[in-house]
Parts: sequence; C-alpha cells; structure tokens
Amino acid sequence: MSGRGAGGPAGDPGPPAGESAPVVVGVGASRGVAVSEVVELIEAALAAAGCADRPVRALATVTAKSSEPGLIGAARSLGVPLRAFPATALAAVRVPDPSAATAAAVGTPSVAEAAALLAAGPGAQLIAGKRKSVPRGGPARATCALAGPAVTDHGALTAGREGAPAGSSPAADIVMTSPNPPRRGQDRRTAVIGDKAPERDPTGTKETQ
Repeated sequence: MSGRGAGGPAGDPGPPAGESAPVVVGVGASRGVAVSEVVELIEAALAAAGCADRPVRALATVTAKSSEPGLIGAARSLGVPLRAFPATALAAVRVPDPSAATAAAVGTPSVAEAAALLAAGPGAQLIAGKRKSVPRGGPARATCALAGPAVTDHGALTAGREGAPAGSSPAADIVMTSPNPPRRGQDRRTAVIGDKAPERDPTGTKETQ
C-alpha cells in the first residue's frame, strides 16, 4: 500500500479515487515494551477512530526512544518506517494534551501526538489523541496518537490550525520493513539515516507519552 504526503495546500486534489488518506501513528514507549503491546495498541486506536482500512504511512517518535526494540519491531511488523524527531522539534508542535511529566522525562511535553503531527506534515490534524496501551498483568508501556491531512467535503487536502509548523524538521527513517509483505502501510526497504545517532534513554519506564 502507499500513501500521499499530508497537509498539502487547499488546491491539492487529495488521494487517488478509491484510496483513503494515509495515517501517521505517533508512538511513545517505556523501556522494554513488547512489540505485541505496541502493535495491539495501534490496531485498537485505528479501529476506535474508524481508520482500520486507511493505510498507515509511518510510525513516529522522539529520537531518544527510536532505538527501543518494541518500537522498531512494531514498525517492521506493520511494514512501515519508524521516523524519529529531536525533542526540540516535537516541543514546538502544538498539541491538545501536553504533559509536564513527559517534558521532564524526554524534553518535550508530547511524544505521541507531536510526533504524529510532525511526521504527517504541515497542516496535519489529529485524528485521535493519545491513547495508552492496556496490557494484561502490568502497567501501560506505550501510547499512540493518529494524525493525517485535513480533508474537505470535496476531497481536497487542506491546512489545519493545529499541528506541524510549515518549515521542515530534521528526522531520520530509523527502520524499514522486513522482507515479508506488510499488513498495512508503505512497502519500503532501504534505510535512510539522516539524523544523529539515537540518544540513550535515561528515564527507563518513567514516561510513555
């Protein structure tokens, strides 16, 4: 499956006929989160938002969490890249539910919502705000949020009032798909590393957002 870039100008004709607008999933995680917990959370969020049939274009997170095996494995499982943004870039994105605890832990008041909006591009809007995983027998170790382009009644992509600034932000595609066909999303196979090496996560399981 393939997706279009998000947040184009008002004259953008939108996705081709019969193709739904793509979704970007912002993800936050505590150290040691299982791949299954992340994937189950994403699938539940997509279903709850009525987006189960929309293509997922990428997962996105903060650079400090980009080496987390649970996030890397989830991106592989879904057949999409995991994009990483510096905390400073995420902190510049307006979100409806900022967290002081998250800011103290990773340097930005939002990971899941801000990463989803930033990766979806200028003018992106939240489809679903941050949602925590519901694992059995333990605390939540993952959060996710969904973002995509705003779409008019005529199918055109429009700029939104909330979300990513117009300027581009540095990011890296940290991991690409496995050789197996993806269950959803874009089948990309060549890694593009354009950011500095992921930072070590000093916070352990303190914050997932």
